[in-house]
Amino acid sequence: MSGPKDRQMSKPAPSKLSKADQELVDAAVDAIKKRYRYDWQEVGAALRLRSGKIFTGVSLDAYLGRMAVCAEAVALGQAITVAGEFGIDCIVAVRHPPPDEKDRAITVVSPCGACRELIFDYDRNARVIVPGENGPIAVGIGELLPNKYSRERGN
Repeated sequence: MSGPKDRQMSKPAPSKLSKADQELVDAAVDAIKKRYRYDWQEVGAALRLRSGKIFTGVSLDAYLGRMAVCAEAVALGQAITVAGEFGIDCIVAVRHPPPDEKDRAITVVSPCGACRELIFDYDRNARVIVPGENGPIAVGIGELLPNKYSRERGN
C-alpha cells in the first residue's frame, strides 16, 4: 500500500451528483439522523473509498472546543481502522439543524479548513460534495485548497 503523499493532485471540474454520490449523501444523512444529539453530534459524514467501501462518522463535540473531532475525520478513521485503506474516492458532510429550526432540512455542508487539509493529505485526488448554486456538486479537493503547501514541492 502506498502512502498518502504518493498520490498526484488533479483538479476535476465540478460535477452534478452521480447516483453513487447521492447514495453517499444519503449515507451521511442516515448516520446523523441515527446519532444526532443537540450540541454534541450535529454533523454526519460519509466517505467512499476507491475500493467502493463506504464508511460513516458523526462529529464528536466536547466542552473544550478544540478537543472536538469532525465527522469527516471520524469516517476516515473508520476506513483506516476497519478496512486498512485511505484512498478517498468521495466524501461528504451534512449538518442536522438544531431543534429550534424544525422547518429546515439536513443539508450538505463544506468541510472546515482542517478537514480540507486532512482530506488532501490522505488523497489529493479525492472528490468532495459541497453546496452548489443549484444543489450539491462534487469538486476536487484541490479546488478547495488552492496553493496548498507541500513538503515535496518546497512551496
